[in-house]
Amino acid sequence: MSFTGRAGHWAHAVLVTRNSKAAKKFLTEPPQVITYDFGISETTEQRAILFADVCESTRIYETLGDTRALELINRLFAALQREVEAAGGVTVKTLGDGMVCQFRESDDGYRAACKMQEAVVNLAPSNEPNLKISIGYTYGPVVLKDADVFGDTVNVCARLVSLANAAQVLTTRQTVDALSPILRERCRELYATQVRGRAGEVMVCEVMWRLDPETTRINDVERDAMPQAAWIWILKLTHSGESFIVDEATPVRLGREAGNDVVVQTDHASRVHARIFSRDGHFYIVDQSTNGTFLLVDGTAREVRLRRSESMLGERGWIGLGKSAAHHGDHVLRYRLERRS
Repeated sequence: MSFTGRAGHWAHAVLVTRNSKAAKKFLTEPPQVITYDFGISETTEQRAILFADVCESTRIYETLGDTRALELINRLFAALQREVEAAGGVTVKTLGDGMVCQFRESDDGYRAACKMQEAVVNLAPSNEPNLKISIGYTYGPVVLKDADVFGDTVNVCARLVSLANAAQVLTTRQTVDALSPILRERCRELYATQVRGRAGEVMVCEVMWRLDPETTRINDVERDAMPQAAWIWILKLTHSGESFIVDEATPVRLGREAGNDVVVQTDHASRVHARIFSRDGHFYIVDQSTNGTFLLVDGTAREVRLRRSESMLGERGWIGLGKSAAHHGDHVLRYRLERRS
């Protein structure tokens, strides 16, 4: 950035009150232009932007104390930084218990997001509260200025990380479209949301970075090499010790009446309470009840209540028929997304 002005401006301004000739000369002569360069560069380029925030950091500090909590979080940031660098990225800055990173390609940001979540799981100590992070990730034009990033792509990313649950990676449909085909298969549309300063809505998508956090990853070369388009996804429901499968051809009805596929014997459930089905490779639940259907995603206390509406189901969580899923009981079902090849 530069500043341009008339040389000697203030000196001449003082003289104009005393000398009319000086005033006339100051106002009519061609200005002598001096340019001051402050060394600030600004360019616009395509970048992948990633925001990562430590979840419930206040609780961690209260539980462990400032010294131990800071040590644990710094250790986490060091592990995340290694994954950023391994993916060819750069950490732009850290903000409290969060970090902002940039990558040249959309695929690089995607891989870093997945590896960062995996690093958190591997870092978790057995005798202390588990650290979890939420991640927002976008790709598009950004303004690069003084080693920082600005613009709409950055603003949308900040919005996404505020929406993301613990251990979740959220991105946009625009970013998914910029991914290589094999990586697009690991993303699912969730819902549209508003971003401040934007006229239209942004379609939020979830990056399916893991299948099941309780399952050890098997080092199977042939399975990992399988084209992802050939994977088959199912939704597994568990209630009262029984398991039920929802796939592309088999929707499931939930309710109090005996004719339902999953019978939930509770006064809070309607006779035909809800239906779960597959559409375009995603699983949805539709509420058809009087009291509503409650959805609680793992790792968050934020619950969604459906009233005669539908919602896409994520990787895993709880479904409450008629009352909150946070209060476990006969009205609650467990759901989990699984892959079958």
